[in-house]
Amino acid sequence: MPVNRKTSSPSRRSLLRALGGGAALGALAGCGVPAAYVGPGDRSGTDVSAMDKRLTWANWPLYIDTDDDDTTSRPTLEAFEKRTGISVDYIEEINDNDEFFGKISPSLMNHQRTGRDLIVISDWMCARFVRLGWVQEMDRAEQPNVTKYLDPLLSSPAFDPGRKSSVPWQSGITGIAYNRRKVGREIKHVSDLWADDLKGRVTLLSGLDEAFALLMQGNGVDITKWKADDFHQVCDQVEKHVRGGRIRRFTGNDYIKDLSSGDVLACQAYSGDVIQLQADDPDIRFVVPEEGAELWAESLMIPNLARHKANAEKLIDYYYEPEVAAELAAWVNYVCPVPAAQGVLASSKDKDTAVLAEDPLIFPDATMRKRLAIARDITSTERTEFAKRWNAIAGL
Repeated sequence: MPVNRKTSSPSRRSLLRALGGGAALGALAGCGVPAAYVGPGDRSGTDVSAMDKRLTWANWPLYIDTDDDDTTSRPTLEAFEKRTGISVDYIEEINDNDEFFGKISPSLMNHQRTGRDLIVISDWMCARFVRLGWVQEMDRAEQPNVTKYLDPLLSSPAFDPGRKSSVPWQSGITGIAYNRRKVGREIKHVSDLWADDLKGRVTLLSGLDEAFALLMQGNGVDITKWKADDFHQVCDQVEKHVRGGRIRRFTGNDYIKDLSSGDVLACQAYSGDVIQLQADDPDIRFVVPEEGAELWAESLMIPNLARHKANAEKLIDYYYEPEVAAELAAWVNYVCPVPAAQGVLASSKDKDTAVLAEDPLIFPDATMRKRLAIARDITSTERTEFAKRWNAIAGL
């Protein structure tokens, strides 16, 4: 299993540009029962899994293990096909949450099949699908591995209590990255970003959904139940720091280049990116502030009217086998949603693979886990107002 395989997180952790799909959804959802809402009785269709051994899976680019000598070969997926006889049409078509929403929403709101049995989208977008009734609940009786091995920290987000309609594919942390050598000290708190010696050499994430939670945590807010006033307090603070010249700019994943070059000394960052940066520069550090950091996931969901629901459920459960989860984790280097995979990696005879079991950015240790929380999502009624204010500050 390869180590430090470069992932495509710049495309996966995409920012919300202007109002984008958020505005479109706000128009759909409105207040009360949205026009596009699909009731529970209209979500399932005829499942032909028993007689048609295949499924179609839409995922992000480079978000699965591939063979060193043949990038079109996906070892874990091919092993699933061989074991079950189920053929998987694996499509790397998701490059942006909002873009993908726009692609499949016409079918979902009009009670039509999407042509996909399984999709992977960020949890803040999953929340929209759940609110709109666009995804089906899974049969956990057919998913014993998910039931047994899913990380308790990820098991019951506010948008999907009990994870009835979603299962994390991979997870990550939004925290702070910095250059320990150039900063000359440790960064432990969100407020450390505003130190005088870092003025003008700090960046924040530009996307509303990506940025706000960590900044709230810096204020001591419980992000599982934050309020509108907490959001506006953060905006007031960020506006002040922009005026004071403390924030160099707002970024997507291009903060990676700024941090590597030394133009930026500290920034909001994703844990998966920092693992890659550390391979080239061990002075790059990632910190979960003492006030806490946001734990997020990109999750598997089964759209309404999917024709191969049982096959999709079987595939999801396969990836929750600790041995399979370990193989995937060693490749993508994100936070593994299957803690039991840590022991599998630790027992590897390959030293480079075994050392991954000790990486807290793949398997957070007990101290770090106590500081992680999943943010309550932004509701449809909040989104238009909040996006308008945040985007004005971030220059979107």
